[in-house]
Amino acid sequence: MSLMTIALLGIAIMLVLIFLGVNIGFCMIVVGFLGYVAVRDWGAALSVLRTYTVSSSMTYSMTVIPLFVLMGQFVFYSGISDDLFRSTRIWFGRTKGGLAYAGVLSCALFGAICGSLAATTATMSRVARPIMKEYHYKDELVGGTMSCAGTLGTLIPPSTQFILYGVMAEVSIGSLFAAGVVPGIIMAICFCGVIFIWSKMNKELCPAGEATSWKEKLKALSGFWRMLLLFAIVLGGIFSGLTSVTESAALGCVVAFLMMLFRRRCTRESMKACLLDTITTTGMVMLNIVGANIFGAFITITNFPSTIAGWIQSLAVPGFMVIFIIIIIYGLLGCIMDTLALILLSIPIFLPIVNVFGFDLVWFGVIVCMIMNMGAVTPPVGLSCYVCSGVTGIPLSKVFKGAIPFLAAFGIAFILVVLIPNLSLWLPSLLNA
Repeated sequence: MSLMTIALLGIAIMLVLIFLGVNIGFCMIVVGFLGYVAVRDWGAALSVLRTYTVSSSMTYSMTVIPLFVLMGQFVFYSGISDDLFRSTRIWFGRTKGGLAYAGVLSCALFGAICGSLAATTATMSRVARPIMKEYHYKDELVGGTMSCAGTLGTLIPPSTQFILYGVMAEVSIGSLFAAGVVPGIIMAICFCGVIFIWSKMNKELCPAGEATSWKEKLKALSGFWRMLLLFAIVLGGIFSGLTSVTESAALGCVVAFLMMLFRRRCTRESMKACLLDTITTTGMVMLNIVGANIFGAFITITNFPSTIAGWIQSLAVPGFMVIFIIIIIYGLLGCIMDTLALILLSIPIFLPIVNVFGFDLVWFGVIVCMIMNMGAVTPPVGLSCYVCSGVTGIPLSKVFKGAIPFLAAFGIAFILVVLIPNLSLWLPSLLNA
């Protein structure tokens, strides 16, 4: 059996196991290990298993994951999310669709600290839903807005997806964080554009709220200061070069904990929940990383990526066509797979191809994240839609229906970043100058 056949068989077996519901990390470990046995021998496979299990979990860059997860938990239990939406509501609530605008802005700001799609969607949907219901917002608009806006948590830094991609692709995590800022803002603006057009087309979709005075608006600004302080400490430190990504994450954890403490939200139950959620999430991510490294080692020794890259080169296909095909693959797989799992599974395969054609790896990381965000609101998986439906009680069919108009916003933002790479690369180049 040829090396190419073994590689294809391994990929096929792993995809079948994933679709059957087997844990992605476990799938990659088993397939990678047995594939290594088939190509080499048991001794070499056991050596790879031992080496990557230890090295993956002891890498310094990996410490940033539990720190950002823990910071997000402290932010959630401190009640900052409630203050955030309340403040944005006062500023935008009187306009038609104002609460939906507030939802988008709140998700963008909360995502700038949380870094998780599921956590951003769940937290802000839980906060926004009761108020939107009080003002008679239709379920379709509520579900569509919050499920789609929740994806901003993976694009606006810090982002767990960017961290994993940076580790897998050996790209600066700080540069990835910077590269996600402008595309994240563009996507948020596009979401607001959809809300504006939709509310104009359907007058009963989102009634206007009550007017507020400038005194109330100025007073409401106090609800932003905690989030802005965390934002300044975490991202300001990274972008200025004063602190590393890991150091910024540690400082952010300390500040978020102090906020939780001073707001008297630090109880035995809340601390237990914070730590358990952090341990569970980190354990899941680390298992997936170990599996990705073992699977990547198996794929590498089969020469599958280099063979495919060489074959594509021999066809004399333009580079943009290669990227287009990769985007299509990511778009299809993003509809049926979790975003983190897809990154870990695909990077060992696609990265050598991207390198051969000389595309910027930071830019590629941004477009991968954006296309997977679109998959997160697309059936049949649509993770963000499932999360929104679960925490709000809105029927899943209505959430998916509400998400459909926002797919146009995803598409516009994505096309802009693909066609104009400097939209994502401008800020990293400025900071690295």
